[in-house]
Amino acid sequence: MSIIATNTALSGILDRHGAELSILEHMPEAEIRQRIDQGSLALLANPAHAGVRPTLIGQPARVKVNANIGTSPLASDMGGETDKLKVAETAGADAVMDLSTAGDLDAIRVRMLSETPLPLGTVPIYAVAGACAKDGRDPSAFEPGDLLAEVEKQARQGVDFMTLHCGLTRRGAELAMDGSRMLGIVSRGGAILARWMRRRGEENPLLTHYDELLDIARAHNVTLSLGDGLRPGAGCDAGDPAQWEEVLTLGVLAKRAWAAGVQVMIEGPGHVPLHLVQAQIQGIKRATFGAPLYVLGPLVTDTAAGRDHIAGAIGGALAAQYGADFLCYLTPAEHLCLPDAKDVHEGVLASRIAAQAGEAALGRPWAVEREREMSDARMKLDWKRMADTALDPCLVRARSAGTEHGKECGMCGKFCAIRMAEPEA
Repeated sequence: MSIIATNTALSGILDRHGAELSILEHMPEAEIRQRIDQGSLALLANPAHAGVRPTLIGQPARVKVNANIGTSPLASDMGGETDKLKVAETAGADAVMDLSTAGDLDAIRVRMLSETPLPLGTVPIYAVAGACAKDGRDPSAFEPGDLLAEVEKQARQGVDFMTLHCGLTRRGAELAMDGSRMLGIVSRGGAILARWMRRRGEENPLLTHYDELLDIARAHNVTLSLGDGLRPGAGCDAGDPAQWEEVLTLGVLAKRAWAAGVQVMIEGPGHVPLHLVQAQIQGIKRATFGAPLYVLGPLVTDTAAGRDHIAGAIGGALAAQYGADFLCYLTPAEHLCLPDAKDVHEGVLASRIAAQAGEAALGRPWAVEREREMSDARMKLDWKRMADTALDPCLVRARSAGTEHGKECGMCGKFCAIRMAEPEA
């Protein structure tokens, strides 16, 4: 198997950007190519996305952070979403997903592609379901050809990665809806597909037309983010038969994609109790043959509404330590409403903190050095260096305004432990 040799679009991107990726990720270029061919690394970059910043996802590249933005039927403002896009980029997100479900979806998507170098992801079934609803039809009243056409259109527009719930089978959907789950199906895309299968009595069209999807993805180097349509939406549902039915199918589909020269990521669990995070992450990685793992959180408690970015960051740090590669942020608005620009900022920073903590635990040199640099700056009361080293320098500068190098912070004042420990003059 050689993904690169089969995928000419990917090969060209590596030829142009391999050297800079090697420097950025602290990996020899030959190792990057080897791991892409093995499937343990994926390079997000569609050549049709002008100015895209090619981004590696997977071990042992840096853990990356994704920010979800997009309109909803209750709030559809293209300008507001563009503002969120810039906030996410400024806060340090490595990629962005447009999850818009209202407004002119093509115009929103094309504008986002034109305004950011970050890899952009989408969920194509949203556009297809939205078109059905706009015509007064059931959101699941589409034909397989409609979904394939939407995937191809978005690939031509320049979308870099797409969430496609190819592993959601009729059997899996039945397991999720047999009454044994507390929260059934919580994925929007998964629920639409489950409804489609139930109404038509047919298998998932993304699964039966998988080879056609692979042909589209290979032509444009679109990375397939194989979606977790049956992810647990409550901690008590984590690890149930429905979830593992889908995970095992995703492993089979990953191998088929690699054989066809297509890159994939695996989407991982949503709500997972703290003590189960390690088993979930390592189990999914093993079942999907080491493919890059893209996780939502996971949220380690279901009770943090209004602060789910904290619950997700706790789970994300553990997930990164145990092998997750790509952290999808959660914001304080999760489960409640559409996030605003402030929520986006807080969500990105929470996931970046999780990534830093996880990588430091793994002993990654860049993460360990950042920890050491901050400790040294604090020992020397070097406020400028503290701010420069922090994950959110602007916040540190704002909160420490008026504190100068060599002076105590506003909390301790003259009781500063570092100053009292200094030899007396």
